[in-house]
Amino acid sequence: MRLRKESDEMLEEEIILIAKVSDALAHPARIKIFRFIMQCNRNRTSVCNKDIVEAFDYSQATISQHIKKLVNADLVQVKKQDKFSMYYANIGNLVKYLDATKKFE
Repeated sequence: MRLRKESDEMLEEEIILIAKVSDALAHPARIKIFRFIMQCNRNRTSVCNKDIVEAFDYSQATISQHIKKLVNADLVQVKKQDKFSMYYANIGNLVKYLDATKKFE
């Protein structure tokens, strides 16, 4: 008789998600920037690169590199408004990440 595997077995896509998001959140500046974007979104405040540069003591180029990493991990989404790029936290992907890490035993 063969025993069924537990239903909480990690899928390959969950492993990849954990790796991508963990890598994106591996830098303290990216965690701070991501939290800032989440808080602004929660307060229904628009966030662009200029806002982040003003809020942190980092150059515009450094902010852009950190944002790029967060976008590649699908933690931040970018929407163009006129000549500006507006940033939005992708809470859905963060929840998927947190759910997948719960299976990490």
